Amino acid sequence: MNRSEMANGPRFEMWAIGIAAGLVAAGVMIVVGGFGWMAAGFVGAMIAAVVAFVFGLPKAAPINVATHDDVMTEVEVPAVAPAMAAPAAFVSQPAPIAAKPAKPAVAKPAEATADGPVRLSGPRGGRADNLKEIEGIGPAMEKLVNELGFYHFDQIAGWSDADVAWVDANMKTFKGRIVRDRWTAQAKLIVSEGLEAFRIRAKTNNY
Repeated sequence: MNRSEMANGPRFEMWAIGIAAGLVAAGVMIVVGGFGWMAAGFVGAMIAAVVAFVFGLPKAAPINVATHDDVMTEVEVPAVAPAMAAPAAFVSQPAPIAAKPAKPAVAKPAEATADGPVRLSGPRGGRADNLKEIEGIGPAMEKLVNELGFYHFDQIAGWSDADVAWVDANMKTFKGRIVRDRWTAQAKLIVSEGLEAFRIRAKTNNY
């Protein structure tokens, strides 16, 4: 048997190491773990076999390499363990950015100039206030006021003295009614306290 065969053959000392490791493991299982003899012996035998196998693996066989003098020498090539592939890194994907909610559309006045109060081209939300709740505004007056661009109590409540003068100048045959019937005071009361409270106070002209 040449040196290569002796190197690759089973080694008694490796089996001795394996048996010793198995006995130690079995003893630990019995004393510390409280296992039975049979279970501890089985596990110890398995450990002994694995240790003996691992430590008794054969070395790499020598390779004959020819030199420039054609003399064969033995060169031992160490076995190279295959490189283990590195686990892929888990990269957390960024959460999608939620789109900002669209701002609700705000009704803009159709006309906003220094020439008179702000007027609308139509009622907000397609529904006008019942301006006839204001004392002094009847169906014909309400129609005229709507034609001028006023559909809501808060519009009338916001009139300044200059605004009142501008509206009064455009009221055709109903001039003077705004001041005489106190439209702005009534509209402010409706806006601030609500229609029910206004109706109660309107019975005694308390506005």
